[in-house]
Amino acid sequence: MSNTPMAASPLTRAVLEIDEYASGLGWDQPARLFALVDTARLRAQEPSLAAQLGLQDEPEITGLTPIEQDEVPTDKPLDEFLATIAWPDAVVGCALTVERLMLPPSAEAQVPQGLSEGKLAKWVSEHPDRQEVRMTVGVLRDGTRDSALRLREKDAPTEVLTGAGLVPGLAEALSATFAE
Repeated sequence: MSNTPMAASPLTRAVLEIDEYASGLGWDQPARLFALVDTARLRAQEPSLAAQLGLQDEPEITGLTPIEQDEVPTDKPLDEFLATIAWPDAVVGCALTVERLMLPPSAEAQVPQGLSEGKLAKWVSEHPDRQEVRMTVGVLRDGTRDSALRLREKDAPTEVLTGAGLVPGLAEALSATFAE
């Protein structure tokens, strides 16, 4: 968590920690899913896992610990995959990091109508104003949300945008994984 602000909420710190981790892996990576667990509870209830994560010798570390899950399948749409997830009670939140192409709002009027999903994706990928973005979205069971956005062309920790409402659709899909 070297670049995360200490005054930020635990969820913001976790989202930024995941963004920093994903940044270290480089671009053109698959989506990655993380369980978020309470760090103090993890140290108390799972000392061997806490030791594997390097948390046993730092009792002052509190907040949330992201634990990467198995690979996100690439053969099914992300929303369908997320709809299959149910978290155990020990998981207080989850986060996902995913790369996408985005267009600026000024390009919205140019989008051809009636394109299939595949043709629309091809159109966006060929648009001159497209931007590659890595989105990291985290949610907690209580509904708290936060996000971090990193543009490939401005790939620096000081250029990461954060905010609860940056990626509302993905935050909704992640929140639904906690529905009873």
